Amino acid sequence: MEQRDDRSEVADGVHLVLGAGPVGRAVAEHLAGLDAKVRVVTRSGGGPDGPGIERVAADLADPEQRERLASGVAVVYACAQPEYHRWPEEFPALQDAMLGLATAADAVYVAMENTYMYPPTAGPLIEDLPYTATTRKGHVRAVLAQQVLEAHEQGRVRTVSGRASDFFGPQVTGSSVGDRFFPPILAGKSVSVLGDPGALHTYTYVPDIARGLVRLGAEPAAWGRAWHLPSVPAVSTRAFAEAAYAAAGTIGRVKTVPVLALRALGLVVPPVREMIEMRYEFESDFVVDDSAYRTAFGDEPTPLADALAATVAWYRAHP
Repeated sequence: MEQRDDRSEVADGVHLVLGAGPVGRAVAEHLAGLDAKVRVVTRSGGGPDGPGIERVAADLADPEQRERLASGVAVVYACAQPEYHRWPEEFPALQDAMLGLATAADAVYVAMENTYMYPPTAGPLIEDLPYTATTRKGHVRAVLAQQVLEAHEQGRVRTVSGRASDFFGPQVTGSSVGDRFFPPILAGKSVSVLGDPGALHTYTYVPDIARGLVRLGAEPAAWGRAWHLPSVPAVSTRAFAEAAYAAAGTIGRVKTVPVLALRALGLVVPPVREMIEMRYEFESDFVVDDSAYRTAFGDEPTPLADALAATVAWYRAHP
């Protein structure tokens, strides 16, 4: 699908990508494709290795290192996060550090967020729903999201938030449709999923997330609020899996993971234990409305068949 050329809209100066997980990597690679000056920051100095991408090792908790990183920065993309089971203990301090860096640089702060701050909702999720989630991680997300908005409202730093649903794509492993989903499908085996496979669910393709975050950082009219990033139209998880089997050229059965099995696995795998409280998102329709973003900026999500073909190709290349 043809997308408009963003090169003329990318700000001069350094585009600082914090974190090199699937989203951070995709943001850096998208920016490099637009000839932007890209600097990726992680504790280890890792991240994508390509033309136009500089990798830096730094500890964001260190004020002196943050001050050095701030020099010449135009946009900060906050794509870093703690381990899934360490959010309450570590995420607030990490976001404080990332916001502080953007403030010191007088840069635009682009926050990568998910939808955990919203309560269970009968109907599509829209951006102005109240942040009244009662789950442990939902409460953390609500607090963080409010801080980002308040930083802008108080004039401390220009901010904008991009929100995605459960994501998939190349390099995505830690997801409900990640490394426990695609390898069985490639092997033609049964795949186990959370909740009701027949319920509608919104999934977001990581390259679309990256493109959306870069767009938000470049559009002054977008700042000061949250946007749902372009996502594949909601389908049932069963239909999503069947489309993935078709992309892989295999056939298999879709099964539901019993809660007891999740609890047992969670005893030894903390991230799995953390998934249990979010299971409600898969037990009934969970549809994220991205129409505000698409109306404002004209970008459309990658067609599901194309997105799954690229994802399957990546998993085949990384068995």
